Amino acid sequence: MTQPSSTEALIARLAAEPLPSTRFSPARMIATMAGTALLGLALQMALSGPRPDLAASLAAPVTLAKPLLPLMVLMLAWPMAVRLARPGARIGLWPLAVPAALALALAVWALVATPVDRMAHDWLGHSADTCVPAVLALSAAPLFAGVRLMRRGASTHPVLAGALIGLAAGAGAATGYALSCTEDSPLFYVFWYGAAIVLASVAGALAGHKLLRW
Repeated sequence: MTQPSSTEALIARLAAEPLPSTRFSPARMIATMAGTALLGLALQMALSGPRPDLAASLAAPVTLAKPLLPLMVLMLAWPMAVRLARPGARIGLWPLAVPAALALALAVWALVATPVDRMAHDWLGHSADTCVPAVLALSAAPLFAGVRLMRRGASTHPVLAGALIGLAAGAGAATGYALSCTEDSPLFYVFWYGAAIVLASVAGALAGHKLLRW
């Protein structure tokens, strides 16, 4: 009598076969998440508009880093999440250390360069209470869309896949929010943008644990 295949053998067979196009499409997942992110950005621009001095402000490297760092995270996390739709897929997370290290270096530089009597002001700015909720609100639709489409795959790392979807969604939302935000100190945007992106990642991990297991 033939012995039943082991879990490892099943995963290996599934990984060797192409994912059915009717079930999961990496291009569709990316396009859907991008579309929902752009809708969120359009809503953000309609409500707040871009900052009046956007072009001039981006000429300063420290201000330019505000949208570029989360954009870098987005471009790294998105393909990682998509690859995890295949059973048995493995990825290296080390590239994400690059934007994290750059952000940390900027924050340390700002901490050293900012006078002590301005640190609290630069850290809180005038919008600390609205920054995190706004970024999370903008990330909600891409996160929902990404997890929903990931369910058509067969990820064997559901928590990590969900976390990466949340990371990409949060980073994309932070990139768009940065175009309206006038807080240019790394003490502000590294901490508050980072907090929002981490919370979006946690939300994605929880969604992955609940919805992506099979």
